[in-house]
Amino acid sequence: MAEAESRAEVKITPTLGLTGVTMNAMALIAPGAFLWITYQMQAAATAPSGASVASDIWAGTGLAVIVAFLTAISYAQLARRYPEAGFGSAYYFAEKAFLDRENREHHKWARLAKVITGWAAHLYYWVYPGVMVAMMATLIGYIYTQFTGQSISNVGLSTIAILFALLTGYIAYRGITGSTFTSIAINIIQLVTLIFFSILAIYYRLSMPASAAKWTFSGSADVLLPHSFVGVMIQSTIAILIIVGFESCTAFAAETKNPRKNIPRAVVLSLIVQGLFAYLFEYFATGYMVSDKLIGKSAAGATITGMDAAAASSAPIGDLAILVGNTILHGIGFGLMVTIAVTVGIAILGTTLSCLNTAVRISYAMAKDEEMPEILGAMHGKFATPHRAIWVLVLVSAGIGIIGVQSVVGLTGITLASNFGTFVLYGLTCMWTIVAFHGLKERSVVKHSMVPWLGLLANVAMLIAILYLYIIGNADSKHEALICFALAGGWAAISLIYVLVRNVRKQRTMFGTVNPVA
Repeated sequence: MAEAESRAEVKITPTLGLTGVTMNAMALIAPGAFLWITYQMQAAATAPSGASVASDIWAGTGLAVIVAFLTAISYAQLARRYPEAGFGSAYYFAEKAFLDRENREHHKWARLAKVITGWAAHLYYWVYPGVMVAMMATLIGYIYTQFTGQSISNVGLSTIAILFALLTGYIAYRGITGSTFTSIAINIIQLVTLIFFSILAIYYRLSMPASAAKWTFSGSADVLLPHSFVGVMIQSTIAILIIVGFESCTAFAAETKNPRKNIPRAVVLSLIVQGLFAYLFEYFATGYMVSDKLIGKSAAGATITGMDAAAASSAPIGDLAILVGNTILHGIGFGLMVTIAVTVGIAILGTTLSCLNTAVRISYAMAKDEEMPEILGAMHGKFATPHRAIWVLVLVSAGIGIIGVQSVVGLTGITLASNFGTFVLYGLTCMWTIVAFHGLKERSVVKHSMVPWLGLLANVAMLIAILYLYIIGNADSKHEALICFALAGGWAAISLIYVLVRNVRKQRTMFGTVNPVA
């Protein structure tokens, strides 16, 4: 017990090279998993008028990729400037951006900047694993229905969510080395499988006469081009969930060999491979094959087709896999669906694990800096993992996952909460990039001014979209917004109360010189 409960400083040995740190980031982005588990939310998305905005799925995803690249460049530049960040990531960057200023008047803003950044990081990183837990339970529920024709109750799905949270927590507890090997295998499996499906999807349409089906999109250009501004904005507020993760490797500086070189490369490389190539190709292929051949049932039991069927299904990619397998692969649709579902399940495991690893490391950095409870700053003597923070996050993830499995509205609500934290964190990081490089001789107008300013504006626009479009939307949209703001507001209140109480006990102030973060 003494070894496990030790609060003594544990030496962290750098073991990750460029491949290891990139694979950990790529596992969090997980394009194979998200194509499967978010397509329903995107197909079901509506404008405030109630009209479907499914036609803007690809354009909205493309906008999310652009926002991500603007932010990724900012993260890469800060990681290169502050390779000693350890577990702190953006939390560390926020403080150092002010403490490194020659004018000591700027130093008083350091603690305020890091506390706000830490809050946003936790809203993102501590809600995100719960979203993944809910999605894993939903996936298992879909597979069970395909095999048995029966549905798993919400109680059963909640139980699955709890068990999955415990499993990922145990893997993370054992240490990052095993997690890295898991991430490498997961990335290879999911990329090969989903690209194979995408090729089949394109061939499916090309091999059929134009009159054989009523296609949702008239052609390739119709899939790619935006159809409405509101539609693109709504889709992008959902799609950012499938893009985030590139920045997670900045929390592994303490475990990375040559972090000044490897982490900035990993940030951008992971986004190029997963976001720019895999996602945009997969989403194009999926939209390209949707037609009236995709058949489903509405909540009222009516027969529906095309995007309506995708919106009603808990796994539209699974339904499409059955369709394409039965049509062009001699009736092996069910087997193809099961194969893809297994790889998606593995990918969800990797995504949840990667985010959990990142989350607890930032919590550890804040706890060591006395900005979060001391319990989160305990390091395991043998595995060198913030083990107490891991188990606390497991409980939080299980709770959020239970909310998400109740309905697609609940799942979208917790997704928006995670995305809200993402946009705040990303916007702040872009802002700290501007501050960190302002007035330096090595400052680049493009990389250290134009790009972070554009990134800041883009992330603020996404926040406004969540606040505006979901508040004025239909009943479901307002319910989703309520869940989002309840989680975000609740965490903000808890954070504020904790900081204020801590300030009184420690006689600290939000303004003034602070000690560097751990």
